[in-house]
Amino acid sequence: MKKQKSRAQAPTLRTAVRGDVKRIHELIRQHAQEGRLLPRELNELNVHADRFVVAVDGRGSVVACGELAPLSHSLAEIRSLVVSEKRRGAGVGRTVVDELRRRAQAHGYDELCVFAHQPGYFAQMGFSIVPHTWLPEKIAVNCRTCALFRSCGQYAMVADLEPMRDRRAAEHALHV
Repeated sequence: MKKQKSRAQAPTLRTAVRGDVKRIHELIRQHAQEGRLLPRELNELNVHADRFVVAVDGRGSVVACGELAPLSHSLAEIRSLVVSEKRRGAGVGRTVVDELRRRAQAHGYDELCVFAHQPGYFAQMGFSIVPHTWLPEKIAVNCRTCALFRSCGQYAMVADLEPMRDRRAAEHALHV
């Protein structure tokens, strides 16, 4: 008798609700302990729950998350992108990033940034490493009060959202 591989159903994406915050906090805590992410406070996550996109499996469990945090009228940041250990390597993180990018475009941001310990992951999705000083909004909003300021080891990365809007407009014009 042949053994069939069980395929995990692709998770669905949705906006987080307050009931998801404890699981989001736990995912972030685990990754912070592994040195993959900076820690976040539960209270802060409660306040900003609606800025998170969560990936939910067929049982309703949160298996990944990411936050779209506004930094200025033209710049938003992807924060706390986390995929549960069991779901890593299955494209769930990329799916969350794509959704956050789509939401950033819909809200009219020109650029999307991320601060990452592993820049290669985001480089594959069109982000480029830039000097931290190119993102003064981030430094003013988060970095200056962080215990790891000037020693976090993260790379600043930016993706321009305008070319995607221009490409979509051009594609739409061709089909009209």
